[in-house]
Amino acid sequence: MDSQVLVALALSLLGGLSTSIGALFVILNQAPNLKMLGLLQGFAAGLMLSISFLDLAHNAMNSIGFLKGNIWFFAGVVFFAIIANFIPEPTLAPSSDAKSKKDIMKKHRRHVLLSGIITAVGISLHNFPEGMAVFLGSIKGIRVGLSLALAIALHNIPEGVAVALPVYFATQSKWQAFKLATLSGLVEPLGVVLVAYLFPTSMSPEILEGLLGAVGGVMAFLTLHEMLPLAFDYAGQKQAAKAVFLGMAFMSASLYFLEICLPEEMSL
Repeated sequence: MDSQVLVALALSLLGGLSTSIGALFVILNQAPNLKMLGLLQGFAAGLMLSISFLDLAHNAMNSIGFLKGNIWFFAGVVFFAIIANFIPEPTLAPSSDAKSKKDIMKKHRRHVLLSGIITAVGISLHNFPEGMAVFLGSIKGIRVGLSLALAIALHNIPEGVAVALPVYFATQSKWQAFKLATLSGLVEPLGVVLVAYLFPTSMSPEILEGLLGAVGGVMAFLTLHEMLPLAFDYAGQKQAAKAVFLGMAFMSASLYFLEICLPEEMSL
């Protein structure tokens, strides 16, 4: 197997298996701190926004022009908006005809389990293009691949919590919660395998930069549509906003550090 595919698989596994860390956070604590979860979500949102706008979209516009870079970026936004539109979000109707508290709890657990499964499906759909992004970044160079993998790994920790928490509540099974969260993360390497055989590694630099710009659009939409609202709900707007800017500063510093360490992009 080509070295680029192997490196991308390793990086995507790092990102994908971060959902397991989120699951461990749930099953090792009786009552997870939702405020801390919100701050972590805000921090990850800052990472994603920074890499979307300051790295991927910025480089695409510099490489292929402002107009083409924007077209690719917003193509990614539209693409992921269409995908998000097909992810159902169940609502819980209050049960007025339940005969006992036990029946109410049973129905509630069933609904929560359904929510957990739908969340796992949705996160799997998110992780699939993230794996593709890691592979495309690895083609461009190790700096881009590493920065993408870092952002995705930290982003996937709260995703693992989002899957494991409802499943654990509904089933009271730590193993089921851990397993489902981990499986949702393992979809990410599948994205690497798919894109590795769909896109040639010798594709033109213009197409590669455009695709990375589109990845930036996907990440920006995911961040603003899903991550920020959850961060605001759990941690409050003021604290979450601080966490977002802290994440942006952290990612900007990491991008600068990687650029110094890998000045020639070290293309694989």
